[in-house]
Amino acid sequence: MNQVRPGMFVPALIGGAFAGILTAIPFVNCLCCLWIIGGGVLAAYFVTKNSPVILSVGDGAIAGVFAGMIGAVIDFLISIPLAPINNAFFQSMFARLSEYMGEMPEGWEGWFEGDFETSIPFALLGLVINMVVFSIMGALGGIIGMSLFGKRFFPSKSQGVIDVPEDQITTETPDNHQS
Repeated sequence: MNQVRPGMFVPALIGGAFAGILTAIPFVNCLCCLWIIGGGVLAAYFVTKNSPVILSVGDGAIAGVFAGMIGAVIDFLISIPLAPINNAFFQSMFARLSEYMGEMPEGWEGWFEGDFETSIPFALLGLVINMVVFSIMGALGGIIGMSLFGKRFFPSKSQGVIDVPEDQITTETPDNHQS
């Protein structure tokens, strides 16, 4: 009996888009890990939705890993045009922080006077690190999603039942027991 497993690319793309978009939006990205786990859960849901076969928790983890990797790439691409908003936020935050600190460490002014731009190698290093972290969190979400939405195997009532003739069944109660 050869059962075909469902494709995982489209569910991973949906879950990854969910995670990537929400983790890239400023102020919404405060719940970054929650969005990535949610993307893994969403990918596991769509994998199990139309699956004709019973899937394992490992299948959900694989869908979550793919969703995490796709989410990291989408987060990277969306974060590029939103970088000026993040830079303005951090400059404002450091300026407010300096108002409340009595004595600033040496070189501190450079943090809120300059831009928070990163070079291309650092951006690519961040993408690689995000892919690893997002994959782990997505796998966790896929496992949770498969536990919530996965089809379970319930044997039929006739499967595994042994037919015993009634004349061989003895009903012995403690009152009938002789010593």
